[in-house]
Amino acid sequence: MDLQGQSAIVTGGASGLGGASAEALSKAGAKVAIWDLNEEQGQEHAANLGGVFYKVNVADEESVASALASTIDAIGGPRVLINCAGIAIGEKTVGKNGPHILDNFRKVIDVNLVGTFNCIRLFAEQAQNLEPVNEDGERGVIINTASVAAYEGQLGQAAYSASKGGVVGMTLPVARDLMNAGIRCNTIAPGTFFTPMMMGMDQKVIDGLGAMVPFPKRLGKPSEYASMAVEICRNTMMNGETVRIDGAIRMQPR
Repeated sequence: MDLQGQSAIVTGGASGLGGASAEALSKAGAKVAIWDLNEEQGQEHAANLGGVFYKVNVADEESVASALASTIDAIGGPRVLINCAGIAIGEKTVGKNGPHILDNFRKVIDVNLVGTFNCIRLFAEQAQNLEPVNEDGERGVIINTASVAAYEGQLGQAAYSASKGGVVGMTLPVARDLMNAGIRCNTIAPGTFFTPMMMGMDQKVIDGLGAMVPFPKRLGKPSEYASMAVEICRNTMMNGETVRIDGAIRMQPR
């Protein structure tokens, strides 16, 4: 898909992987809507990109439906959805204080997995009615964010790994569900990337995490995730696939 002039939504687009994706889409000529809970940062980033911002809880049906309607009014029917909104909770199945808090597990699944699917289904419902953009009959593209934790979850990542494993697992069936509508669905599974949650860490810890990566021996850059996302948008043959972008890392138990 040629991104020039197309409308796009990025959830979690105020910063990190989503923020970089919103910027890359804008540079490619797309009109961008940032959906995030961080209102101040989201509004500032959207303004810098000439886009729009909406405060959205991706796991809430009404919140997403309202933001989608506002997005359509502001920049037209979106053809691109990049799902970057997500949370992480570190908690062992059984720890010093007892078993994993069940509500914490539910919350991670609700945001990372249910929230991703919520955005997918409502986006696809409107995108299926758009005119095709090329001879293949393409109408839209969805890109989800999983994690290498979907395959190699570490200690304390039961909830996070389950949520991201679910995102990987639904990628192909969603692509098959939407094939007749001309909407593609792919997922990116990043490794250790320098995102806002890393910024509070000691530099020695950051360097240690980077040293675990076979090559290049550093944390991934959000711009590298964004570059992959843009290429997936442009390459119509990419469909139903999960792509690892991790410097060949395979996570150890801790």
